[in-house]
Amino acid sequence: MVCSPPAAGQGGGTLTTLAAKGLSDPEWCFLAYAAHELRGSITLQRTLAEVALADPDADMTALRGMAEKVAVGCQLQERLLEALLTLARSEHGHLRREPVDLAATAAEVLRTCAPDELRGTTTLEIARTTGDRQLIERLLANLVANAVRHNVPGGRIDVATYTSAGRPIFTIANTGPLIPAGELNRLFQPFQRGSHARPASAGVGLGLTIVRAIADAHGATITTQPLTGGGLEVDISFPTGPARLLDLMRPSDQRQHDAGCKSARASMIEPSTSRS
Repeated sequence: MVCSPPAAGQGGGTLTTLAAKGLSDPEWCFLAYAAHELRGSITLQRTLAEVALADPDADMTALRGMAEKVAVGCQLQERLLEALLTLARSEHGHLRREPVDLAATAAEVLRTCAPDELRGTTTLEIARTTGDRQLIERLLANLVANAVRHNVPGGRIDVATYTSAGRPIFTIANTGPLIPAGELNRLFQPFQRGSHARPASAGVGLGLTIVRAIADAHGATITTQPLTGGGLEVDISFPTGPARLLDLMRPSDQRQHDAGCKSARASMIEPSTSRS
């Protein structure tokens, strides 16, 4: 989808007004994509309701089926709006700066997000950075969710945290469909989904966009590599952060790290405790 702000007099309503107020092309295009996604979902829900209401013979089963489909649409809208708010906060908000251990954060994300049907390894070494704890947790959760969503039956997810050249790093690799190298950058654009995405598993198209926005806000760098047999590896390299903040890491954080890593390893079939 290629978009550009509409010229005066060409319609567009509120979006035309916003474009006239000096929004840049990328900002206007993002708003256009967001409006398009929301309008499509709302239109579908309205159509479902109108079809059911127009049928004089609709029974309770038919009405319940319509209501269930509308509820699914509402959940999608909620996810989209939540994602948009997170994206706005990461790109334009004032970030909190506090000590964050990537290993403890990854362990908590894996405990709640990693499905039992996927195999994998966890190699969680303490990797301390500073930043907004909630946003960093969202970054890791989005990467895990992406690895789960675009996996294959009986596949695997491998997760590691460690420090290299003074920089704390989170890395995740998953099996999945083959990804053309030229498609990688597009996956981090708003509302873009890989050509391999299954309709039933597709998200709102903002997961990796949010990952990039949060990484940029924290001065982190992203490296992606399609795997030979299919799937993707993503490495996020964070800055170390001011020593004075890292020194504030509470002793309880070590206990949280140990307990969290033990829980995360217990949920994976092939645990690993150190990098080779």
